[in-house]
Amino acid sequence: MAASARRQGTYFGGTPTVGTFFSSQSAVGSKDGDTYCTASVVHSKTRDLILTAGHCSFSLGKTHQVFVPKYQRGQGGARQELGIFPIKKVFKDPRYVRNTKGSVSDLDFGFARVGRNSKGQKLEDATGAALKLTPTGSYEHKNVTVIGYPAGQAAGNDDQKPLKCTANTARLPRFRQMEFVCGGYYGGVSGGPWITDFNPETGTGTIIGNTGGYNGGGNDQNVDWLIYSPLHGRELQALYDDAVAGRKPSRPEKYSPVNDSPGLPGNAGTWTHAGLLASGHHTGPGSGDDLTVVWTDGEVTLYKNNQGRFEESRLKARNGTWTHARSITSGDFADRAEPDLMVLWTDGEVTLYPDVGTNGLSSGTEIQMAPPKSTWQYARQITAGRFKAKKYITDLTVRWKDGETSLYTSTGPKGFGTEHTLVKKQEPNWWHYPRQITSGQYADTSGWDLLVRWKDGELDSYTHTSPAGLGSEARFWGKNSTWTYARAMTTGDYTGNGRTDDVIVRWADGETTLYTGTRAGRIGTEHRLVSPNSLG
Repeated sequence: MAASARRQGTYFGGTPTVGTFFSSQSAVGSKDGDTYCTASVVHSKTRDLILTAGHCSFSLGKTHQVFVPKYQRGQGGARQELGIFPIKKVFKDPRYVRNTKGSVSDLDFGFARVGRNSKGQKLEDATGAALKLTPTGSYEHKNVTVIGYPAGQAAGNDDQKPLKCTANTARLPRFRQMEFVCGGYYGGVSGGPWITDFNPETGTGTIIGNTGGYNGGGNDQNVDWLIYSPLHGRELQALYDDAVAGRKPSRPEKYSPVNDSPGLPGNAGTWTHAGLLASGHHTGPGSGDDLTVVWTDGEVTLYKNNQGRFEESRLKARNGTWTHARSITSGDFADRAEPDLMVLWTDGEVTLYPDVGTNGLSSGTEIQMAPPKSTWQYARQITAGRFKAKKYITDLTVRWKDGETSLYTSTGPKGFGTEHTLVKKQEPNWWHYPRQITSGQYADTSGWDLLVRWKDGELDSYTHTSPAGLGSEARFWGKNSTWTYARAMTTGDYTGNGRTDDVIVRWADGETTLYTGTRAGRIGTEHRLVSPNSLG
């Protein structure tokens, strides 16, 4: 792009919700006081939260100790319009490496909690406004305003004014990051907000990014007209939650870089409505398992696995009946021809649909396993596996409302088989709190295991679940903010290697990921099936 055709940012008088950092209160407004990075006021219930770049956050509270919203040069600390706010506590993702060019540059964001100004005001009370933080899965946004405080001789900004420019964003290939083209963004703009619907007078708007990411917010040539921002998705939301709660961020799982391999049709906006998932091999030898989805509007879809590409086949159009499905699982219950779908309904009915790939969900083939208003109205989750069976998936694990968890072996069209108690009804009972349960061969191929995602994001597997008990626990990680956003989960053999150890997770923002080769205590390699950049 020729320089003459490129947009150029303009300096302005500032806005209440964007500011910069100084080394100390005495440096504010002084001749030798240099601005450092940029930050924005983000709304929170604590009313004291700012967002900046992760690479800026390493110095906060150390060499740079105060934040000044709507900073004005020539005005000493006591004369700054909105006051000066000391840095109290800093929050950054522990996996982020400062100024890295690697995949963890996707995590180049950080928060800080600040103290009151000299008038005793909290930050949001002093500014009178805050930006709304709205995580997004989209890389492409129109009319985005980016603000920053350029510093250094190259910027020619002797008055230390903020710069703003409004343009559209695009994706930075190979990263979960956006790019923005406009001139004038020299060093010092890092951490600055990317805002939609911006009102410069009030400082209000929706923040969808912050200057940061690949190579400290820009490219290798360090040009002033191209800047980046990490995508504000579930990783940022988890860090925001940590900051508001005042807790130290813990991310025991390794960060998985973006993988743009072929995946499921549809965008993330659509996949936010995927309610229930089940895995089963319906479509012939060598293809790996297929995915059954029950949508929130009652539509049911079978995604046939064709070497990692999923071809859509509708089993049920949108309807009211299937909105009442509570849990689904696939197994070899009716015969051994192909997997059957078992459905637990909210009224306590349990229905078995044999050979779904061939028969679909025809009412003429369905088998009622339990009538409405049966004991099964207290069941909350079901998952099938080979917990006793050696060849076919004919065993069923059930978690009940009171936390009791049962295993039914040799389940078939004539009944649920023999019941074994895995977790007794008792108080307190932690088994009130699982949010998703699935099953597979995580430890080895000699038995099947349970995988449990708990309410607080903890993830555990139980090795060799059997009639004798749950098996030994293998913890992936403890309490984890990111995994509280998992909304549906299933395990299958999606690589076609004969081992059921590939976990699919649908997240709150619609992103859907496949973790291949999951092991006891270790999540597998991440592959994106539904990209957040498609969120409409």
